[in-house]
Amino acid sequence: MIRLSDVKIGIKKAADFEAEKQALKNIILSRLKIPEKELIEFKIFKKSIDARKKSEICYIYTVDVKVCKEECISGQFISSGRSKAKGVMPAPDLSYQGVKLGTEKLTEQPVIIGMGPAGLFAGLMLARNGYKPLILERGEDVDARTAKINRFWQNSLLDPESNVQFGEGGAGTFSDGKLTTLINDRRCRSILEEFIKAGAPQEILYMSKPHIGTDLLKTVVKNIRQEIVAEGGEVRFKARVSDFLVKNENIKAVVINDQERIPCRVVLLAIGHSARDTFEVLCHKGVGMNQKPFSLGLRIEHPQDIINRAQYGAAAGYPGLGAADYKLSYHSKKGRSAYTFCMCPGGYVVAAASEKYGIVTNGMSEHKRDGFNANSALLVGVTPADFPSRHPLAGIEFQRKWERLAYQIGGENYRAPAQLTGDFLADRTSSQWGNVKPTYQPGVAFAQLKNCLPAYAVETLREAIGYFDTLLKGFAQPDSILTGVETRSSSAVRINRDDNFLSNISGLYPVGEGAGYAGGIMSSAVDGVKAAEKVMEKYAPLRLAPGFQ
Repeated sequence: MIRLSDVKIGIKKAADFEAEKQALKNIILSRLKIPEKELIEFKIFKKSIDARKKSEICYIYTVDVKVCKEECISGQFISSGRSKAKGVMPAPDLSYQGVKLGTEKLTEQPVIIGMGPAGLFAGLMLARNGYKPLILERGEDVDARTAKINRFWQNSLLDPESNVQFGEGGAGTFSDGKLTTLINDRRCRSILEEFIKAGAPQEILYMSKPHIGTDLLKTVVKNIRQEIVAEGGEVRFKARVSDFLVKNENIKAVVINDQERIPCRVVLLAIGHSARDTFEVLCHKGVGMNQKPFSLGLRIEHPQDIINRAQYGAAAGYPGLGAADYKLSYHSKKGRSAYTFCMCPGGYVVAAASEKYGIVTNGMSEHKRDGFNANSALLVGVTPADFPSRHPLAGIEFQRKWERLAYQIGGENYRAPAQLTGDFLADRTSSQWGNVKPTYQPGVAFAQLKNCLPAYAVETLREAIGYFDTLLKGFAQPDSILTGVETRSSSAVRINRDDNFLSNISGLYPVGEGAGYAGGIMSSAVDGVKAAEKVMEKYAPLRLAPGFQ
């Protein structure tokens, strides 16, 4: 097919599906200088919103086109792959390229620990190729998990084993389901196709900022799990890996729930960034790991219509534009940086604790993003130099310190400490809400947020909020709400691995965000696929092995 880029259509000309389709067709025929009869088909490869000029907001498309005579479209397209016309080129082949399967025999199922994006897609890849993986997830299936999370949000009853961090789908299930990523890997498209097959909307394949939404993602992860099982894999919930049995620097078995021993030679470690007890066991076993920079800060909430007007001007609310988002960064003269992260249009600030006596915030949106408030993490970068020691797990203790302080100043009942932005900037305690109302459950308590953050983070955030207000009108709105604390932006640990994805313990493959090699749903899923490929390149499938029929 032929790819046309930089195709622009005004928002009014693309008000609905049929209008958009006709506008695209007209531009294709004009750009390629062909009659309609030579156009076989076309499909949108990418679609984004250009709102740089508020008076001329438009959509920008990349479109793949199939025509009768690709090699001679009015002399513009040359089959060698060059084009005389700007923005016309051959469409690249982005289909997934498999790997050659290995020959070394496995005597036990490969084990995957964790069922977030990395574990899910590693499991799907291994199951489809006949390796019969066993996935061990310490949390519960998504339905039971949802019930536990609702109980926590409504009644402050936290289950440390089944919560926003642990359970089927991982932490990303209770977020916005964002699928944006900075990595450029051809596996991304096949992963998007798998999400669609499992029930995600078709638009994620071409939208520049795709998202699924928590409400739909719950069904999607369940369907992927059912596919894994149908392909010969096995999934066990409430199966916390409590020990690793290692002999001569080779993995021999894992122990679940301090009782059951499961022999294995291959373990994909997709534990996520909050499995702190597992990190401790691995460190004790001599698994190589290092401290890793991450970020911490607060959640900020604004009315969504303020963000819409700031980004879209008079076009705010126009059909098709949806809830606006933003992405901002600030660099202090003192060397610290602050930025917005995991922005959730029309969403909610959620309680994401996984340990007792700690407060952790996160953001969540449903697919329609139709909540009254917008929220985003407002974070400051920290490095190992900020940690209390050089121990590999010192970053985790650093996170825990601020989570427990937030718990204390919030009232020690899982209410989160909160403050109006105007009061945070003026260094005074808030006393009543303005027009913006907090969305965090089980509730919030007025407190000085400076008491649950490092002083340098408070200083940097105050500077950043003022700067962001110059970029996005209304960002420093005095009655917008800040809620603390957000500490789980990424893992505080990196588990060392080589080019074959192996740790210093043979057979142990650190994977995904928790291991320090990804950040978000897509990059974690890609890392899981790549780890599965490493296993497949070395070992033969179990499908035809004796005892594994």
